[in-house]
Amino acid sequence: MTDRALPADRPSVAAIFLVFLRLGLTSFGGPVAHLGYFREEFVNRRKWLDDRAYADLVALCQFTPGAASSKVGIGVGLTMGGLPGAIAAWIGFTLPSALALVLFGFGVTTYSEYLDTGLLHGLKVVAVAVVALAVWGMAKNLCPDAPRATMAVAAALVFLLWPTSIGQIGAIAAGALIGLFFLEDDRDGGHVAMNVPVGRTAGAAALVLFFALLFGLPVLAAAYPGHALAMFDSFYRTGSLVFGGGHVVLPLIQSEVVPPGWVGNDAFLAGYGAAQAVPGPLFTFSAYLGTVSQTPPNGWLGALICLIAIFLPSFLLTVGALPFWEELRRVRRIRSALVGVNAVVVGLLLAALYNPVWTGAIAGPMDFALALVAFTLLAFWKWPPWLVVVLTALGGWLLAQS
Repeated sequence: MTDRALPADRPSVAAIFLVFLRLGLTSFGGPVAHLGYFREEFVNRRKWLDDRAYADLVALCQFTPGAASSKVGIGVGLTMGGLPGAIAAWIGFTLPSALALVLFGFGVTTYSEYLDTGLLHGLKVVAVAVVALAVWGMAKNLCPDAPRATMAVAAALVFLLWPTSIGQIGAIAAGALIGLFFLEDDRDGGHVAMNVPVGRTAGAAALVLFFALLFGLPVLAAAYPGHALAMFDSFYRTGSLVFGGGHVVLPLIQSEVVPPGWVGNDAFLAGYGAAQAVPGPLFTFSAYLGTVSQTPPNGWLGALICLIAIFLPSFLLTVGALPFWEELRRVRRIRSALVGVNAVVVGLLLAALYNPVWTGAIAGPMDFALALVAFTLLAFWKWPPWLVVVLTALGGWLLAQS
């Protein structure tokens, strides 16, 4: 099957940017919800992709590590406008939430004496509800049987006993091997060709650069000590190793910034709670962390370093893998390995639900009650996340006054 030619009336780079800017301002609800917004916009409304091509792109973005919904957006921008279109799509979708979280970070650092501790505690409590909902939803989809549920629990134990990058990478690798040899991916193996105006040479170059940075940045950071390079290395590595996107990034990024003292655990959880109230990708939480870093560069420069570093792997992997995706997704064993990885990801998130989310937020029965109310509003009443965040923050304030 040969690729279709690019449509003659494909949108301009400016048009791609404006469409994604609107999505970045209105797409609440996390990665799964983002994929729904994208399908409505690009398949149903604008006809930029057909349903099978969109499903093909989503499959690729779930197969590779990084920010899942952002990779889909980058892929759409790439197919419609080449590399400039991919960059425009990423900037448009990322800018609103990144800007909001940077401003919140300045509020936390500059005006901390005016910020009510009850409100900040409420933001930490709502993180419990959000992560619990993510664990519940992902477990139903990714661990529907006893073997995968057992893998998730075993992975959670590994993460709790060895809360280091080595433990996390080892568990993910073990999950991939178990999936490769013992699990089956029973999804439809059919695929549809996509318009990818990037050749295999450019794709291979992007993949080489991805791995060169992944293995070269730690060496550079060790040879040339400095906080800017250390931050870029840390956030790039986080963006390169997290499967599933969204809330799954929490334990990886927490282990990178809290133990070395770059960001306090209270500030980390308060920012994570605030991130639930803004639209767009959750990976923009990195901009907040760069802003509130206790070691320069911080502020605007720190936010920019962390933001680019955590999203760069997603960009390189999408640009690098799309030209090869036709052949790659025919390999059923590779997709089976991803089944095992997904089960481990659920365990990673389950461990994060306990530490640092639960241990940092739930200090007594009233905190637990507030988290239960937030979870009920999100899971059963389907209230908008931003509204639940605001109400839980107010609930934390009321508890602090009593």
